[in-house]
Amino acid sequence: MNNDPPRVFGEETRDYPVYPGPLRDRDDEDFRGWPGWEDRVEPVAPDDEYPQPSFPGYEPARYEPEYPHRPGPGYPGYASAAGFGREAESVPVMERLPDPGDLAAMSAPVALPSRGAPEMSQSWPAVPHDAMPADADAPLPAWIPPAVPEPEYAPETSDSLTTESLVHGKRAAPGPGWRRSVYRVTGGLLRFGESAAEMRRRDLINRIRTPVTDGHHRVAVLSLKGGVGKTTTVVGLGATLATLRGDRVIAIDANPDRGTLSDKVRLETPATIRDLLNERGQVSRYVDLRAFTSQAPSRLEVLASDRDPAASVAFGADDYCDVAQVLEHFYSICITDCGTGLLHSAMSGVLQLADQIILVSSPSVDGARSASATLDWLEAHNCADLVRSGVVVLSAIRPKSKSTVDLDRLEHHFASRCRAVARIPYDPHLEEGAEIDLELLGTDTAEAYLALAAVVGDGLAWPRQLTSRSALP
Repeated sequence: MNNDPPRVFGEETRDYPVYPGPLRDRDDEDFRGWPGWEDRVEPVAPDDEYPQPSFPGYEPARYEPEYPHRPGPGYPGYASAAGFGREAESVPVMERLPDPGDLAAMSAPVALPSRGAPEMSQSWPAVPHDAMPADADAPLPAWIPPAVPEPEYAPETSDSLTTESLVHGKRAAPGPGWRRSVYRVTGGLLRFGESAAEMRRRDLINRIRTPVTDGHHRVAVLSLKGGVGKTTTVVGLGATLATLRGDRVIAIDANPDRGTLSDKVRLETPATIRDLLNERGQVSRYVDLRAFTSQAPSRLEVLASDRDPAASVAFGADDYCDVAQVLEHFYSICITDCGTGLLHSAMSGVLQLADQIILVSSPSVDGARSASATLDWLEAHNCADLVRSGVVVLSAIRPKSKSTVDLDRLEHHFASRCRAVARIPYDPHLEEGAEIDLELLGTDTAEAYLALAAVVGDGLAWPRQLTSRSALP
């Protein structure tokens, strides 16, 4: 049997010279290799074992933590307490306040001997004489914790029985759409959040329901050009306000000629505004006034004008002011359908009492010029405040019209002069010219009237116009 050492790299491996000596010292530490690692290992018998290298013993350096030295009995700085055992002898206890002379001595550094530890010095802070009590031998006052007040509980009353505290998990159903369908199919277990359209609609409704500041608010709807949708705007706006608000809304026809406001609702009485003027002294309750008005399904009430052109000419500014004085005691919002002229006598009373104006225009060049000329005339006759707070309505805008009128440029022009501009899209139901029903309007048209009513609702929080517009003709 061959007992030669195993070959590592080849035949010439065991003929390499022996390494001359141990490795170079690192970091000034004594390096020791294996004992006998320089000797040549000779072959041994089959039953013998190879010599194993021996490792020198290595013991890590001991780490003895140093603790702050505490003076023992008999050393300066140690105070014994009477009545304590040996377990408490190492704890310095002061039974009474030291004398001022002792404090001066204690404030000096004192060398404390230690056992096997380096010397340490400890200094005690000096206490001023003013802080010492008159009787140094008197015991220290006992600390009394502050009294904690007991919590006060409100007595139970009927006001504490709220819906939130008694009915848990009650949530309103989502709006129309796939969210409501999922809510109904799952029995209310799945309820998705509101969509962006629902949140916008809820915000518009909240603005429409703004309370009237002074109890009564007058809105005048006017236009110099006929056939632009002025009366349609009055009914659409009034019906939206009456549907979403809980108070009363009325629309009156102040057209000196034969007005068409009564054609937009189903008449319940043949009485007109002239009849109300003649019998206004007998109106003391709402039911008395209700005999002169007609109410639409939207709860909007309409006070029609005289159908006789000869009689309607006599309706002037004083007549309008008398009617407005009667209506303000029973209605929160009054919308006036003005005529096409600005120089007739009734228009003077309308503008004198108006809190807001709505100027209706068609999306055409001549309609826009007439509307802008109306604003110029109002500014020239001491009605600049109505122009700044007014709203311009671009009515009956066809979605697929071949007109090349720049509506954005037109809207920018009126927005620079008034508070807001609203676009009312074309609707086949409005083009019929018959009675207006909000349920028959298209979605876009209904949303447009909702936005217009929200803009008008923002003005309901303003104080009523108290300034006299004496420059009106």
